[in-house]
Amino acid sequence: MELPEEILAHIFSFLPLKDKGNAFQVCKTWSNSLTCSSAWTHTEIRCESEDCVPQRFSDLLPCIRHLKLIVSVAESAHRETGLWVLQQVLSRGDGRLRRLCISCLGNPPLFYAGQDLLQGLVDVLTNGSSLMALDLRGVPFTLSDSFVKSVATLCPALRSLFINNGSLVCGVVSETIRDVLKHCPALNTIGLFQASVSHDVLRDLLQPQRTDLKLLELRCERSLKYVTPLCDQVWEDMRRRHPGLRVDLELDHTLPELQVPSVLQPSIPVRQLRLHTWTWLLDEIRTVAQSYAGTLEVLELQTTASPELNTALVDLATQCTKLREVHCYCVVSQNVIEAFCSLCPDLHRYTLKTRKELHPWSCTTLR
Repeated sequence: MELPEEILAHIFSFLPLKDKGNAFQVCKTWSNSLTCSSAWTHTEIRCESEDCVPQRFSDLLPCIRHLKLIVSVAESAHRETGLWVLQQVLSRGDGRLRRLCISCLGNPPLFYAGQDLLQGLVDVLTNGSSLMALDLRGVPFTLSDSFVKSVATLCPALRSLFINNGSLVCGVVSETIRDVLKHCPALNTIGLFQASVSHDVLRDLLQPQRTDLKLLELRCERSLKYVTPLCDQVWEDMRRRHPGLRVDLELDHTLPELQVPSVLQPSIPVRQLRLHTWTWLLDEIRTVAQSYAGTLEVLELQTTASPELNTALVDLATQCTKLREVHCYCVVSQNVIEAFCSLCPDLHRYTLKTRKELHPWSCTTLR
């Protein structure tokens, strides 16, 4: 039995552009389905060549509502193609694009700071935007205050914004984040460098007229040593004002060890915690077990193996029973694996090894 065209179009809508092109050549029914606007709702486009978008599909780009754009930054021609795609989707899309995720791959040229891509994004947003979600976590360049302010001004309908990217430097100050909150009153999902978050930023989020905050994703790195630590009281206030709030924390290896305790405040409703500090982490694991047992769902550790670590992890499994994933990138004992599997009923993925493996370590899926 052949599937109706509208169902095929919905299925094809989740394929990246390359796979859409392959499906187009299978048969007439499939090619007809791929000319429907609904087949382009979700699309991933990889700009790794100048002809990454076949001519037959170029007129369908304005139909995209959710776009993941992956740009190779090694060649200027590929970056120009990425900007052309943005132009087609945003400027010709009559406000259809709702979600945009931009990632970069390849080795950038020496001293390349991504200004052409970032300015190009601002230029196309200037022509009008109804974006509700923007994800720049895959952009490795330092994002400036002026760029972030421009995005907030041009996209007042944003509900989700991630600027906690892989840059080595946090280029956004807290006053800029306050401007973002002012221009985008519907924001409920935010990803930031923690160095950009001041007590004043959190107080703005506590205002009664603000939309309830669902997710706050914070990247903690070396810039934190230059700012005032956030106190636990303001996190208590945040939990009361936003009862559904969950916080995802990533502690980068550049974060000084002395700064770690000031980050792990006990009242933070931590959902995901990634400790990439390569320190011993024994005290931190005990803190996690005591403070985040009611909210923690994902834990990731990069640390050093030891009998003390095994003991701490077994104790953590005993208390953090809501864990859905745990990944420890050092060797652990068999009783650690048994503890997580038996004491955490929702656990469905883990990386726990009793002996070293070649990188990358494989993950075990339970269900």
